[in-house]
Amino acid sequence: MKRILFVCHGNICRSTMAEFVMKELVRRAGLQDQIMVASAACHRDELGSDTHPGTKAQLRKKGIPFTPRRARLITPQDYETYDLIIGMDNENMCDLRRLTKGDPDRKTCLLLDCAGEHREVADPWYTDNFSATYDDVLKGCRALLQHIRQNKKAPLA
Repeated sequence: MKRILFVCHGNICRSTMAEFVMKELVRRAGLQDQIMVASAACHRDELGSDTHPGTKAQLRKKGIPFTPRRARLITPQDYETYDLIIGMDNENMCDLRRLTKGDPDRKTCLLLDCAGEHREVADPWYTDNFSATYDDVLKGCRALLQHIRQNKKAPLA
């Protein structure tokens, strides 16, 4: 079983969007028994909060199912549990390097690195552009799934 954890600042916009998009891609590929997907926050700001209404609206618009959830904080134990930990921006990557003591097992990368684009997924909390965030998340998740299906490691930072 491949275990993937998406992270962002508060775990209510980008990482939850990636979690639900990836779960749907995995479901459509018939790989639910081979790939587990979750998400978490790098900061405490939104702990306990459900998915942002803008993220929910974008997922509904695209026909991506989602469930109620509560934002949670990434823990050191998550580094042991998950095979891949995917950040959305450079701040997330700094937080992950600190939390993982330098990522000795090379489990972390930016989402869009998977698609061959070393850039951040913009935070719609600030941009209010959930559509652009969705486009980037979908591109990264599709590429990540392709890497997994080809038994490759995701490109790691």
